[in-house]
Amino acid sequence: MKQYNNSKEINHDLKRLRLERQIAWEEIKGLKGDFKESLQPYNWFGPILSSAKKYGILYFIGLLFKKKK
Repeated sequence: MKQYNNSKEINHDLKRLRLERQIAWEEIKGLKGDFKESLQPYNWFGPILSSAKKYGILYFIGLLFKKKK
């Protein structure tokens, strides 16, 4: 536990802790916004299309090899 010698030190630490709390709160608000944005349907199209292309190409390659046999 920290020992304080005067009220000036206490006030300084209280001010620092208050600012740290405000910074943490703003970071939480930013994370909340990022999370909401990531749940939007238009953000799903990119991963879905890339997966569809990947599996489509693999399916097409599979068809090519099946025809040769």
